[in-house]
Amino acid sequence: MANRIVLNEMSYFGAGAISVLADEIKGRGFKKVLLVTDRDLIKFKVATKVEAVLKGASIAYEIFDDVKQNPTVENVQAGVKAFKNAGADVIVAVGGGSSIDTGKAISIITNNGKYADVFSLEGVAPTEKRGVPLIAIPTTAGTAAEVTINYVITDVAKRRKFVCVDPHDIPILAIVDSQMMESMPKGLKAATGMDALTHAIEGYITKGAWELSDMVELKSIQLIAANLRASVLENDGKAAEQMALGQYIAGMGYSNVGLGAVHGMGHPLGGFYDIPHGVANALLLPYVMAFNAPACGEKFRDIGRAMKVPGIDSMSLEEAQKATVAAVRQLSIDVGVPEKLRELGVKKEDLPALAAAAIADVCTPGNPRDVTEADLLALYEEAF
Repeated sequence: MANRIVLNEMSYFGAGAISVLADEIKGRGFKKVLLVTDRDLIKFKVATKVEAVLKGASIAYEIFDDVKQNPTVENVQAGVKAFKNAGADVIVAVGGGSSIDTGKAISIITNNGKYADVFSLEGVAPTEKRGVPLIAIPTTAGTAAEVTINYVITDVAKRRKFVCVDPHDIPILAIVDSQMMESMPKGLKAATGMDALTHAIEGYITKGAWELSDMVELKSIQLIAANLRASVLENDGKAAEQMALGQYIAGMGYSNVGLGAVHGMGHPLGGFYDIPHGVANALLLPYVMAFNAPACGEKFRDIGRAMKVPGIDSMSLEEAQKATVAAVRQLSIDVGVPEKLRELGVKKEDLPALAAAAIADVCTPGNPRDVTEADLLALYEEAF
């Protein structure tokens, strides 16, 4: 068996890193940018930091800002049209996972026109050509969409989200600049930070995990556990920079080895209720971890050690597993993530439909413990 790793061809990290954007665009011979972002990032002058770099270097650009929180098929199709109408030759996606995922889909469809319906990209997409060159600049420390080969689109009519997996969509360049994340409100920092922790933990325990992915996921867990509280509660700049790095490292791993039932269950919550992805994952994570513990052995102790759980090495395996789940739950509580689905407006009568959608999700088969639809329903009920 061959284990594959797909990463950006180049990435930059650190406060102020967007200063390299103009040189990279010009050095690669690009002439016109389609700037893909959302209206809030325009309104709150986050995307304007990128505009300033482009204007300062006299780089032509047009803006596509019709990106939704959970991007839709229609969003993507409008973006493809905008790219063609602009006469652009490179996409710069600025935002969280929504903007970058939209940019990926625009990129892929522009160069693989037979997938213009978007739906046919679901799952492992057999595209023939690399997408249009895409540069990703995240504004949240959570999704790691800038380093992954995945993107998620919402089918509004059927109230579902579908995952597309395609090495042809990975951004050619990622610029991870913590200053682009400074305006995140506390709630968004908490949700995206816990989403990053979910990526790292699921990537560490998924069936596809191996030594190289294990190494990066454990480092990610360590960075996030050490810095999330200070980033959210104290607005600590150094902690924010460490969170930006930690979430990227998580993406290096999970993009290549898969995820599990937390994401499988989280996606339907976004499709049914438009719940932010990070909030859904953060709420579900402790419940699914407790379910998975019997299948994970010493890996939960490793996670607890990375989170600096006191006395973890002297505990029995069962004690260590319970202590690790408790540490994850406490971190989530400390940064203000809701503990129950009913707090998010989820309806109990929808739980069976959510379980049916979750069992069909592309992430669910990667779960370390095999799950049935009944298992997923029981987990939703416990979290309700």
